[in-house]
Amino acid sequence: MSDVFDTLHEECGVFGVFNIEKASELTYFGLHSLQHRGQEGCGMVVGNNGQLTLRKGEGLITEVFKRSTSLTEGNIAIGHVRYSTAGGGGLANVQPFLFHHKKGDFALAHNGNIVNSAKVKEFLEDRGSIFQSTSDSEILAHLLISNHDVDRLKSISESLKMLEGGFSFLILTKDALYACRDMNGLRPLSLAKYKDGYVVASETCAIDAVGAEFVRDIEPGEIVAISKDGIKSVKYTDNCKHNMCAMEYIYFARPDSDIEGTNCHYFRKQSGIALARTKPVDADIVIGVPDSSLSAAIGYAEESHIPFETGLLKNKYIGRTFIQPSQELREKAVKMKLSVIKSIVKGKRVILIDDSIVRGTTSRKIVSSLKEAGAIEVHVRIASPEISHPCFYGVDISSYDELISANNTVEEVKEKIGADSLAFLPVEELYKISNRCGLCTACFEGKYPTEIYSEIRHKKI
Repeated sequence: MSDVFDTLHEECGVFGVFNIEKASELTYFGLHSLQHRGQEGCGMVVGNNGQLTLRKGEGLITEVFKRSTSLTEGNIAIGHVRYSTAGGGGLANVQPFLFHHKKGDFALAHNGNIVNSAKVKEFLEDRGSIFQSTSDSEILAHLLISNHDVDRLKSISESLKMLEGGFSFLILTKDALYACRDMNGLRPLSLAKYKDGYVVASETCAIDAVGAEFVRDIEPGEIVAISKDGIKSVKYTDNCKHNMCAMEYIYFARPDSDIEGTNCHYFRKQSGIALARTKPVDADIVIGVPDSSLSAAIGYAEESHIPFETGLLKNKYIGRTFIQPSQELREKAVKMKLSVIKSIVKGKRVILIDDSIVRGTTSRKIVSSLKEAGAIEVHVRIASPEISHPCFYGVDISSYDELISANNTVEEVKEKIGADSLAFLPVEELYKISNRCGLCTACFEGKYPTEIYSEIRHKKI
C-alpha cells in the first residue's frame, strides 16, 4: 500500500517536552521524526515563565518553522503533526489548540478520533459552548472548561470519561504536562527521560531521534501528570484493554519504532515470513513496495528462498501525493513517485509484496507498470488481511464504498488489479507475530472495540 495515492492515512502524531532547555528545538526534531504521521499541517505551543505561545501552519515542519528565529524560547512544549480526518483540513483545525481561561491557559494536541463527538458536542453547545474549529479534538477543551471547578487532574479525568474512541491527548499548562491515552489503547504514546526533564511521543522513533531514554508506554486509560513535583499517574477508568491498532504495526509507525514492546520492522518481517509460509507461490524474484512493505518483502524472500530485489524505486524528493486536492492529480503523480527498474523485472516472474490494499488503484497501477516493464507474471501478496470494514478511530476510511475488499472476493480483486494471483495474510497470524491477544482488527473483521454511533457511520471523517 505505498503512499502514492491509494493509502490509509493516520491523522497525526504528538510530541511533548517538560523541563528541558530549548524545548521548542527538541519539539521541532521530535515532530520531524513523526512527519510520516501527518504532513498537512503542524504546530507547537511553548511555555516560558508562565506564558504559553502558539505557532502553527499548513505544510511540513520544515516549511512552517523555516528559521530558528521562528522557535519560541521556553522549557515546556507540545507539538503536533496532522493529516486531517475528523473535521477536515484548514488552518483552524491545525493543532495544538491554545485556550485562554480564568483558571489558567492551556493547550492540547490529539492523535486519534472521538466516535461520540456529535453527542458530546451537542451536550456542550446546549450548555453554552461555542466551537472555533470543526475538529473533534476541541471537544476535550470545552469539557475541561466545564469541569474547571475541580483541580486540573480531576478535571481531565472526568472529561475523558465522557469520550469514546481511539486517542492520545497531550495537555500543556504553564506548569504541567499531562499525557492521556484511551481506555482501549488504540493509539500509541510513550514516556521518556531527557536529562532533568521528560519527553512524551506517539512513537519511540521520535524519542530516539532527540536522544531521550525510553521509560515506558503510557497505559490504556492512564493519565500521566508531569510537573516540578515529578510524575503522578492515575487511571480515569478501570475498564481498560490493550487493543493497539494493528495498522500501527503493519503500516503507520516507522520501522524503527517499538510499540508496546514489539519493534515494527520485526513485526513486518515476521509478517512476510508468515505470508510466505501460508501463501507460497513459485516465482523468480521478490520485490516490495517502498517503503513500508520492504521489511515484509525481506521476510518473504528469506522464508521462500526466492531472491529479494529492488524492483521499484521511490523518488525521495516528491512530497506525499495524498495531499494533492484531487484523485486525478494523485494519479498523475504515480509515475513521479514510483518507477520500475526494468532490468530487474524484465522476463521475471515477480512476487510483489505490499502491506495492504485499500481502493485497489495503486495496486492496479503498479501491476500494470511491472508488466509494461517486461515482467511475465506478477503475483501480489499482501502482508495483512483484507481491509473490508471502515475505521472510525483516526484513519481516513469511513465508507465501505472506499474499500475494494468490502465488495469483492479475493478472486475479483485479483482480476481488478490485473495480478496473476493474489493472497492476503490470515488475521490469526497477526496475533501470533505480536505475541498478544489484544489487537484492534476492526478494519479486517468488523469487530469494533467501542460503540459506533450512527452519525459517524454515515459521515465522511
